[in-house]
Order: sequence, then structure tokens, then C-alpha cells
Amino acid sequence: MVLALLVGGVVVALVVVGLFVFGLRRRLIQRSGGTFDCSLRWDPPSGEFEPSGKGWVYGVARYNGDRIEWFRVFSYAPRPRRVLERASIEVLQRRTPKGEEELALLSDAVVLACLHGGTRLELAMSEDALTGFLAWLEAAPPGQRVNVA
Repeated sequence: MVLALLVGGVVVALVVVGLFVFGLRRRLIQRSGGTFDCSLRWDPPSGEFEPSGKGWVYGVARYNGDRIEWFRVFSYAPRPRRVLERASIEVLQRRTPKGEEELALLSDAVVLACLHGGTRLELAMSEDALTGFLAWLEAAPPGQRVNVA
């Protein structure tokens, strides 16, 4: 009985510590400001009439100079999973989620299809975050090309 209580207490403590670390990591990412919720789908299948909800990963993106740093939400990694350079981002299309994507993404999400260094990717974010993202892209320093559809 005592052993079962001890094991149960240790499991509960580990769950609480794990949740605390998730929250602390997110606070540290957001501390410098300029963050927004952003789902990412890297190298999605092209030519789908009805896009599937597969491949979307929920995350937080952070502006850092001429880069966007993208962090997975459900990860303990202190470094960004993807880094997108402003000069390498080309916006191809803007659309609303279709089919199964509506279930995989946040309710107010807008999908932005992009090319980054020749790799196709899709970003899903709120309308407000999209406005800020497109303004950031267009605010590139003089001499840098910006491709916004």
C-alpha cells in the first residue's frame, strides 16, 4: 500500500514538473516578444484538390531580426525546430483551410503556402498574425527581394 502511494506520488510529481517545464519554456520563448501561434506543414504534398490534415504541427513562431524562428509547442527543445530567412521566403498562395485541415488547425486559421529556399511549406496562423507576418516580409531592408503574392 505504501509502495503504491509512493509510486503514485512520484508519477503525479513528474507530470506536474513536466507541465511546469512546458509552461516555462513557452514563457522563455515569448519573453523577447514578437511571437504568434503558427502551425507548420513542411514539404506538403502538392496538387491535392482536398488537402488532408496530415503533417500539420502546432507551434509558436518568433520574429528575430530577418528570421522567423519556429518552435514546436509539445517539445522540450530550447532551440527552434525551423528557421525561416526573410530573404528566402516566397509567398505563393493564401487560402482558408479545406476538408480535414479544418479539424487539424485552429478555428480562425488562414493557410499561407510558401517557398523557402526551394522547399514548399505551409503556415497556418490567425488573420491578425498573418497581417503582421506579411508586413514583416514587406519591411525588408532596401535591396532585398520580397515575393508576396
